[in-house]
Amino acid sequence: MTPNLRPIIDDIANRADDFLAGARDRPQARAGIEEVITMDYPSLNPPDRSVVVTGVMSVLEDENFFGTEFVGDPFSEPDESADD
Repeated sequence: MTPNLRPIIDDIANRADDFLAGARDRPQARAGIEEVITMDYPSLNPPDRSVVVTGVMSVLEDENFFGTEFVGDPFSEPDESADD
């Protein structure tokens, strides 16, 4: 039976400003979230860890944690130009 992960997601998302200070891009945020899970919730299995990371990232996106610098194609390379 899969545990209810919502309390864990909410806990980590609520603390994101503290442990993600200075990490304002998605890869750094994911790494920070993984680190918090490892320290605070070491018994989570890999599938549940993935659900928590995705859930926290979703909360952060909804709260515009990453700002507006990512308007446009989030999968394009930073040096790609739309004029090409």
